[in-house]
Amino acid sequence: MKPRGTAARFLQAWREDYVYQALLSAAVSFGCTALFAFYNGYLGLCFHSVWHGSICVFYLLLMVIRGIVLLDERRNRTRPEAQRHRCRRQTFLISSVVLLMLDLALIVPISMMTVLDRPVSMGLIPAIAMAAYTTWKITMASIHIARQRRRSGGNLLAAELRTVNFIDALVAILTLQNTLIMVNRAKADESAMLPVSAASSAVIYVVIVAITVRMLQKGLSETSGRRA
Repeated sequence: MKPRGTAARFLQAWREDYVYQALLSAAVSFGCTALFAFYNGYLGLCFHSVWHGSICVFYLLLMVIRGIVLLDERRNRTRPEAQRHRCRRQTFLISSVVLLMLDLALIVPISMMTVLDRPVSMGLIPAIAMAAYTTWKITMASIHIARQRRRSGGNLLAAELRTVNFIDALVAILTLQNTLIMVNRAKADESAMLPVSAASSAVIYVVIVAITVRMLQKGLSETSGRRA
């Protein structure tokens, strides 16, 4: 009976507590991101690959952001409410600096994708599986971003985590597009693909920067409002 009660409480918290959902999802994403980071770092060192090295840096920065937020929220369990707000503001400012570094770190891999200059070692079937995963990822990120916008006065760090997840999904879309082009490059006219790759890469990067700036503006306005 006791395990059943624990499972019931877990499911109830999952359904009703949006912050709990965001933090649990971030914990799972943290583990997946660590695997991607170490895998690409290993390939970058073994094959002296700039592409894998730059992607490793991107995932490491994602790990730092998620790790900072998760650590702060874990410590907030034992803090008074007033101290929680103050610590969340400080954590938001620190993680925002890391997020700006993440946007800058994307310049190298996106530039390589723009000119179709990246190694691809997968066939068409793994690429299709990657397409399905990316579709699921962007769908879930979009749903959670929409839900976050409907909530006013919520947890600032939970909103930041959802924004970071959406940026991660956009990068996955960009990587998928480039992967499919590279897998089929023997069948396609590469000169015709270059403008498409360049345009889509530029648009997605502009969207990522715009999302980052919007989140920073909203977060800073909330922190200054609470201080006042």
